[in-house]
Amino acid sequence: MSYTVGQSIGTGGFGTVYSGVRRSDGAPVAIKHIAKSRVASLVEVDGHKVPVEVDLLQRACDVTGVIQLLDFHEKSDSYVIVMERPESCQDLFDYIIDRGSLDEAEARQFFTQVLHMVLDLHSAGVTHRDIKDENLLVDLASNTLRLVDFGSGAVLTDSDYFEFEGTRVYSPPEWISTHRYRAESAAVWSLGVLLYDMVCGDIPFESDQSIVSAQISFRKPVSTEVEDLIRQCLTVDVSHRPSLLSLLSHPWLQTSTVLHHTGPSQDHLGC
Repeated sequence: MSYTVGQSIGTGGFGTVYSGVRRSDGAPVAIKHIAKSRVASLVEVDGHKVPVEVDLLQRACDVTGVIQLLDFHEKSDSYVIVMERPESCQDLFDYIIDRGSLDEAEARQFFTQVLHMVLDLHSAGVTHRDIKDENLLVDLASNTLRLVDFGSGAVLTDSDYFEFEGTRVYSPPEWISTHRYRAESAAVWSLGVLLYDMVCGDIPFESDQSIVSAQISFRKPVSTEVEDLIRQCLTVDVSHRPSLLSLLSHPWLQTSTVLHHTGPSQDHLGC
């Protein structure tokens, strides 16, 4: 075994993630074990059948901010995905909990990073489908974000999706109502939920009924500009919901904010 496996650092519907160390150089890694019984479908990559998550991570390997795939192994009863594990990080969920909410300057900085990640992922043919605070790591040294957990993701298509494996309270109303959605419009909705979470300290909806009605009540005072952006993202009528690209030109995002960008590590598989 090329890695020393430590304690569990996360468990979800698709597997368990452990902290680990690469024995060759002591580099910190995250090791995800996925039981074969939980993998609904496999895709062929370089002549091997692998979980979709592996394919998506390889497709996204040049997207700044996306956690990098380092290694992959198949065992008799499971698949093992080895990814980089940034140190001095805290997931955005806990980061927000510790602060109650984020001031708008920091929220703008984070939101801009996530928006660029989602746009770049779509350009790479990947839709994450579970953009939320728990899947974003804050690098406490550089104030940059890293996106993790592609277990709910899919290859991007222009047609409707008829399955959703992300987080229910971030799902769009069209999925609740009709069990179908488009990748881009669903991503815009989840970004609206995320931004509300950042500036208000919690998510706006807790039930299917509240998602479908989308009656937004701001529990903390916010600027009219960020309120407008959130309300645009959380538009129930898909035909009036903005595109990802159009979000970039929203006045709230035009305010000057210093961003710290770090390029992806080159020590990863498939790029």
